[in-house]
Amino acid sequence: MRDELIHDSSGGMERLREIMRRLRDPETGCPWDIEQDFATIAPYTIEEAYEVADAIERKAWDELRGELGDLLFQSVFHAQMAEDAGLFDFEDVVRDISDKMVSRHPHVFGEESRDKSAEQQTVDWEKVKAAERAAKAQTGVLDGVAVGLPALLRAYKLQKRAARVGFDWPEVTQVLDKIAEEAGELVEARENLTEAQVAEEMGDLLFVMANLSRHLGVEPEAALRAANAKFTRRFSHIEAELAARGKTPAQSDLAEMDALWNEVRARDKADAEKSE
Repeated sequence: MRDELIHDSSGGMERLREIMRRLRDPETGCPWDIEQDFATIAPYTIEEAYEVADAIERKAWDELRGELGDLLFQSVFHAQMAEDAGLFDFEDVVRDISDKMVSRHPHVFGEESRDKSAEQQTVDWEKVKAAERAAKAQTGVLDGVAVGLPALLRAYKLQKRAARVGFDWPEVTQVLDKIAEEAGELVEARENLTEAQVAEEMGDLLFVMANLSRHLGVEPEAALRAANAKFTRRFSHIEAELAARGKTPAQSDLAEMDALWNEVRARDKADAEKSE
């Protein structure tokens, strides 16, 4: 019966779970899968989540289905390891997330009115999450902000939490002043301090930059991803133009590459003006 399920393309979620059970079977499973634990699989989980985000960013809808499947498999993998260790199983995971979604949407599944703005629903959502944290004895303002988040995103979330209780600059100009201050300290650190102290000052500057993003209503991870994509596209233009001249970047110099960079930047600006 189980072999039939594994080869049944219409087997759905139960088929995937059975595949995972077989991969982790101590006697007949895959040696690599058997050896894994939560810590060794966690980096793959993060990577798969980013690949989902990447497919969405590129509007690669034909790839998104596969990337979502890879991410789903990570959840199944973790749940199977938990079941093997006697901690919980996949059904517990499904029940917990279902209960959480019902609890957090009383305006859909309960008696609260839906007649309120998206902004008010966001406020209500935060109240429910605060109550959940309190139930878990997470009484600190910053409790529950995952340590494993990308550092820039975690900085953004930490500052957002602190701002809810009034620990925040009221004006964006004050954030800009702080950035100038931190940048000045970084210059001083570079000239006079140890490598560790320079790294600390660099971290302070990045932390304030994340705060500026919040004040401007910009999600910093998304902004930086877009900047990375723009840099990649523009540098690819440099490589293509150099290749047409029979060169590689290593055979060029900064003046030539900078001229090509300015060329594609001007083209981007012209294209943006046309689309306005």
